[in-house]
Amino acid sequence: MRLFATAVLLFACFVPIASVKAADPLRQDNLVAWCIVPFDAAKRTPEQRAVMLEELGIGRCAYDWRAEHVPTFEQEIEAYQKHNIEFFAFWGVHEEAFKLFEKYDLHPQIWLMLPQPEGNIQEEKVASAVNNLTPLAKRAKELGCELGIYNHGGWSGEPRNMVDVCQAMRQEGFDNVGIVYNFHHGHEHIADFAESFKQMKPYLLCVNLNGMNDNAQPKILGIGKGMYERGMIKTVLESGYDGPIGILDHRNELDSKESLQENLSGLAELQAKLSPKSTISTAPNMIGD
Repeated sequence: MRLFATAVLLFACFVPIASVKAADPLRQDNLVAWCIVPFDAAKRTPEQRAVMLEELGIGRCAYDWRAEHVPTFEQEIEAYQKHNIEFFAFWGVHEEAFKLFEKYDLHPQIWLMLPQPEGNIQEEKVASAVNNLTPLAKRAKELGCELGIYNHGGWSGEPRNMVDVCQAMRQEGFDNVGIVYNFHHGHEHIADFAESFKQMKPYLLCVNLNGMNDNAQPKILGIGKGMYERGMIKTVLESGYDGPIGILDHRNELDSKESLQENLSGLAELQAKLSPKSTISTAPNMIGD
C-alpha cells in the first residue's frame, strides 16, 4: 500500500500543468438550455422536451414556465430524471415547485428579476433590494439552492448594482446569492463588457449567450450571427470563468430544437475560431447557418 501511495504521488507530480487546467466552459456537458418551455413553437410535453434535450446532447435545463405549466411541474421533473437531464434552474417563485424540490431532493438554482428598488441614492436602493430579496434567499437556503439575480433591464439589471446587492446579501450571511448574466439583456454593455464581466465574475452562477448586434437588432439572435458575441465570449474564456453556460430558444415562432441546434452549431464554429480544440458537438442533424 505504501509503494502504491508513493507511485500515485510521483505520478501526480509529473502530470503536465495543461492537463489540470480548468475545463473549457463551452464544452457540451456544461451547456444549459434556457427559454425552451413557453417559447417553444412545437409546444412539447415534458416527456417530449426531455427527449429533445437528450437527442441534442444537452444534459441541463433551466426551466421557465407560465401558469399553464404548473400542473405538469412534477411530470417535468420525472421526465428529466428518466432521460438523465439535470433540472438545473427554476424561473421565479412557486411553492408547488419548492415542495417538489424537497420531495425529489433537487437543488436547482432559482433565477429571478429584482423589483426596482425604492430610494434616491445607491445605498438606499441596495438596502431596498436586500430587504426585498431576503425572504426568498432564506427559503432558497433552506432548500439548498443558489439564488440568481437575473439582469432584465432597469437599475436592478445593471452589473454594478447586481454586484452591490450580492455583496450586501453575503454580508448578511446569504452566500447562496449570485448573478445570472444574460447577453440578450445586456446590449447596452457591449462596449464595456470586459469591465462589467470582471466586476460580476466572483458572483456569477450562469452566463446565457446570444448573438449580439448594436441596439438589440434583433434582440434574440443565433450565436455566431452577430457582430460582437465572439469578442464577448472571448472575454468570458480569458477571464477564467468556468461556470455554466446557457443557450437560448426565446423565439416564439421557432421550434425550440431548431433554435438550440442553431446555437450549438454557431457556438461550435465560434469556438473553433477561438481555440483549435472544439468540444461542442456538430452532429449531422445540426442545422446550418
